[in-house]
Amino acid sequence: MAEKKATKKAAAPKEAAAEKKATVKKAATKKAAVVINAENVGFKAGDVYQALATAEKALSVAEIAKAAKISNEEALLGLGWLLKEGKVADAEGKIALA
Repeated sequence: MAEKKATKKAAAPKEAAAEKKATVKKAATKKAAVVINAENVGFKAGDVYQALATAEKALSVAEIAKAAKISNEEALLGLGWLLKEGKVADAEGKIALA
């Protein structure tokens, strides 16, 4: 009987370790939430504007995000701000300064 108890106790730490690994993987795959407030969106709009001004040509959303070193979601927030102000326009499916 002593052997069975020892086997059960030895199995428990392995299961706990497997659960921890699963939790770590889930946490690592979650994206950081985009903070949506006027100040943050305004800064992202500035990043987008600077990326377009530096490129001096029309860029896709992914290209803007890469050039500005922000996420696609943040690039879209900034673009929305700039579109509302009339600073950017559509140019054959890409975004260019107006």
